[in-house]
Amino acid sequence: MERAVYPLAAMVGQQQLRQGLLLTAINPAMGGILLRGEKGTAKSTMVRALAALLPEIEVVRGCANACSPRPNGDRCPECQRRFPVLESVTRRTRLIELPLNATEDRVAGGIDFPRSLKTGRAVFAPGLLARAHRGLLYVDEVNLLDDHIVDLVLDAAASGENRIEREGISYRHPARFVLVGTMNPEEGELRPQLLDRFGLCLEIRGCDDPEQRVALMERREAFDRDPAAFLAGYRQESDQLAGQLARARALLAGVRVTARLRGFIGELCRENNVAGHRADLVMEQAARAFAALEGATEVSIDHVRAVAPMVLLHRQRDAQQPPAPPPDGQRSDQQSEDTSSENDREQRDKSQPEDAPAPQTQPPQDASPPPSPPADQTESNDAGQKPEPEQPQETPSPPTAGRDDQLFQIGSTFRVKPLHAIKDRMVRRGSGRRSRSRIAQKKGRYVKSAQRPGEDLALDATLRAAAPFQRQRAESGDGLAVRLCEQDLHTKIREKRIGNLLLFVVDASGSMGARGRMAASKGAVMSLLLDAYQKRDRVAMVTFRRHGATVNLPPTNSVDLAGRLLAEMPVGGRTPLSAGLVKSHEQVRNYLVKNPTAQPIVIFITDGKSNVALGEGQPVEESLRLADALARDRRIRTVVVDTEEAGLVTFGLARRLAGAMAAQYFKIDDLKAQALVDIVRGQHP
Repeated sequence: MERAVYPLAAMVGQQQLRQGLLLTAINPAMGGILLRGEKGTAKSTMVRALAALLPEIEVVRGCANACSPRPNGDRCPECQRRFPVLESVTRRTRLIELPLNATEDRVAGGIDFPRSLKTGRAVFAPGLLARAHRGLLYVDEVNLLDDHIVDLVLDAAASGENRIEREGISYRHPARFVLVGTMNPEEGELRPQLLDRFGLCLEIRGCDDPEQRVALMERREAFDRDPAAFLAGYRQESDQLAGQLARARALLAGVRVTARLRGFIGELCRENNVAGHRADLVMEQAARAFAALEGATEVSIDHVRAVAPMVLLHRQRDAQQPPAPPPDGQRSDQQSEDTSSENDREQRDKSQPEDAPAPQTQPPQDASPPPSPPADQTESNDAGQKPEPEQPQETPSPPTAGRDDQLFQIGSTFRVKPLHAIKDRMVRRGSGRRSRSRIAQKKGRYVKSAQRPGEDLALDATLRAAAPFQRQRAESGDGLAVRLCEQDLHTKIREKRIGNLLLFVVDASGSMGARGRMAASKGAVMSLLLDAYQKRDRVAMVTFRRHGATVNLPPTNSVDLAGRLLAEMPVGGRTPLSAGLVKSHEQVRNYLVKNPTAQPIVIFITDGKSNVALGEGQPVEESLRLADALARDRRIRTVVVDTEEAGLVTFGLARRLAGAMAAQYFKIDDLKAQALVDIVRGQHP
């Protein structure tokens, strides 16, 4: 007996969510919809309610891929081979839920081991993407899935086809489905490349109206008490909604978009500073779906305005993004002005002791206003409000600049040399996750096999091992095409790319304000942040100044947020290096408890000076003892970036600090990748 599903027509509030789901069901070519929101906002309930509205479909009997028996329908290789002799059956549209622990074989399909052993050839076993064809694929907590699994799903959703090329299998089948993903941002963000590939995105919040909250409780209690009676009470509204959805699907192919509206869509996307052209294409498809939902055969400007917030929410960027790294040896006029102002400060600093109060400097002001939408978008429209940029959850507040603090702009960025990884971790050049690690679970890429017991059988290697003995084993007469013994069995060795944690520990004391050190240090941190973005790393930031250390940014995927906090970070006060060492070790240990396979890299940006101790000893000696204690944890890699200027008198304290913690040591200039050989070999002076 099928479980009763709460009807979409009975949902209280969440009108935009209902509209977004209907548009996705009408036109799956948009690439699906992502529902972001706090827990308990009926995201999963509405997805299941949408599946109940989808019409019955005609499929080939016994086909795991739900192929259509019609002459012009998409078919898998088996149905294509049997066509036109295809027996059909009618059934409801499937709702396929993707579990969080799903492996690549389970999602895309893999080898059917029993049939392969009986037939003596590789036989394909369809996965969840095959079952989802012509149905609805629901991915709950999509941000917690492995990136390569999300890639598989999004590739199939965009192309309408699933391709498998591995382990001796070359197979493809249609995979056209309505894709709905949900996530709670409190549990982590989805990386930007994957986020952009979802056609629509909605930010879901609970109802604020007390009357709606009361109505919600009453309806849910009525449904739980007698589901059949509750469904009967909303039968007419549900049938009307299902009929509207079916008519919109049939009408979609005939909906036209004029050249004038395409120009408006392009201008709207340009002024909202989106990257690439996917937003333009998705907005056109979403507007066509909205027009079809209203029974119109031509898209109007109101249709575009209605869908714009859903298309732009996760793509709209701040117009004041940090500029791209300049070519080596070149500096912008603004940077030259910054250098000039820093030289002026340097002259003042020469007459002041290291920890003397510094003159307050106003934060930089950007004269360019934020992008404004076209005039048409400012008109009142219930579903066409001006889209707001995505706001990260629980944004940390930057340190407050005191009377004796300074604010410095970020210096010029540059390409950085690769940071070394520990043994048994292979570093990938360029973009992509920085490291990959061997894992025991059935996750990750199959890279090779080994002769050992296990459940993750490598059929290709097992068959190769058994092949030389088939003739002598044929005498058993058991009827098998392939005869295996225990010594033939090989299991898969898999590797999974893992992102690192880059913890920046930044000296924000008064000594960093002299001779442009902080501007150069911020430039180095920003360069490392850009590298972390390319390597899919998580970043965190700790600063130490005055009498202690502060966690400015907990571990996050938001490099943009880290960049904003860096720009607003004040400088001033004494240098509690010991506090920075203790706080950084605490943060890394907490992260390793939650992520045992992670490879944290702690990057200290400092001149090594210390004049505030945690105990009663000498500050410098205390910091060296703490650095030695940090070096004893073999899971943690450390890097020291020395900000001390070369001159007649140098203290070399940062180099001593690096030696105490067995860290890679760089001067800021040493991080710059000047030669191709340095990038390729990962060498440094």
